Amino acid sequence: MVVGQGLEEFVQGWAGGRPERVPLAATALALARASAAIASLIAAGSGDSLGATIGGNAGGDAQKLLDVRANEVILGAMAAAPVAAIASEELDHVVALDRAGKLAVAIDPLDGSSNIVTNGAIGTIFSILPARSDADPDFSAFSATGRMQLAAGFVLYGAQTVLVFSLGAGTHVAQLDPASGAFRLTRALLNLPGGCREFAINASNRRFWEPGIRAYFDDCLAGSEGPRGGDYNMRWNASLVAEAYRILARGGVFLYPRDARKGYDQGRLRLVYEANPIAFLVEQAGGSATDGTIPILDLVPTSLHQRVPLVFGARDEVERVALYQQRMRDLEPVAPLFNRRGLYRH
Repeated sequence: MVVGQGLEEFVQGWAGGRPERVPLAATALALARASAAIASLIAAGSGDSLGATIGGNAGGDAQKLLDVRANEVILGAMAAAPVAAIASEELDHVVALDRAGKLAVAIDPLDGSSNIVTNGAIGTIFSILPARSDADPDFSAFSATGRMQLAAGFVLYGAQTVLVFSLGAGTHVAQLDPASGAFRLTRALLNLPGGCREFAINASNRRFWEPGIRAYFDDCLAGSEGPRGGDYNMRWNASLVAEAYRILARGGVFLYPRDARKGYDQGRLRLVYEANPIAFLVEQAGGSATDGTIPILDLVPTSLHQRVPLVFGARDEVERVALYQQRMRDLEPVAPLFNRRGLYRH
C-alpha cells in the first residue's frame, strides 16, 4: 500500500484476480462509490429538508429523509454487486439480491442522522460476510459471529469524507477527492494508540448505569486526586463513526453501556451492522471491543436488529472497564457498602 494510491487500484491489486477475492473487491468498491454519492447528496442538500423526520425505521428510531435516500443509494449499488442479500437498519427484513452472489452485506446507511440539522458528524457503516449457499437469503446469512466478517468499514462525512476499512489484514484510511469523486489512501495499517486519557460516554445517563460503569466513570472524573492518578478528558459526539474515527486516530475508549431505562436494558447499538463492523476495525488496528465483558466478535446474533452494549478502544482501557464490571458484580451482595467506591479505593 502506498499513501496517495487510489482506492480502486489498491483493492484491485489486493484481489489480484483471485476468484475468492474478486467478489469482495467488487463489493467494497461499490460501497465506496455509493458513499461518494451520499457525500454529494449531503453537500448539495438542505440540512432542514434532509433532516426532516418522515417516519420510523425497523429498530423503532425516528427515520429522516436522508436515512431513506442513503438507503436507496446503497441498495442500488448492492443490486449491481455480487451480493446475495443485504440487511439494513432502515428495513424490516433481509432483501434478496443476486442468488448467485457470494456475499452478504449488513449496513447502517446513515449513522448519527439526528446530527443532520446541526451539521454534525454523520456516516455510513458496513459489514461484509460470506453468503450462505445452503439457504435462501434470510437472517441466517447474518447469524454468524463477527469473526466471520470478510471486510468492514465506515465512512465519516465531516470536514473531509474519509473511509476507514479493513479487508481482514489491518485497518486503513482513504479520503475522498471531491474533484474526481474517488478515494485515495491516506493512512495504512493503523495502530490504535495507547496511553490516551480520553473517554467518550453520555454522562447524563450516569444514574441509570450498572455499578461497574459508574465506578469506572467516577474514578476517571476524580482525576489526579483519585485512584487513577491522572486527569481525563470526556468526549461525546452522538455519532458512532465520529467517536470511532477519533479513537482509531489518537486512542481512548468509547462506552455505550446498557442501563436501566426502558429499551436500553440490552444496550442500544445494533450488533450486526454497527457493533460488529466497528469491533472488526478496532481489533484489526490492535484495539479491543466488548459488550462490557465479552468480546463483541464472539457474540452470536439472534435477530437482525439485536441491540448490544458497546465498549471499544485501547486494549488496556477496555480490559480495565471489564475488570470494573466484574469486580462490582462480585460485590453486588454488599452493594450499599461499595456503591460510592471505585475499584482501587479502600
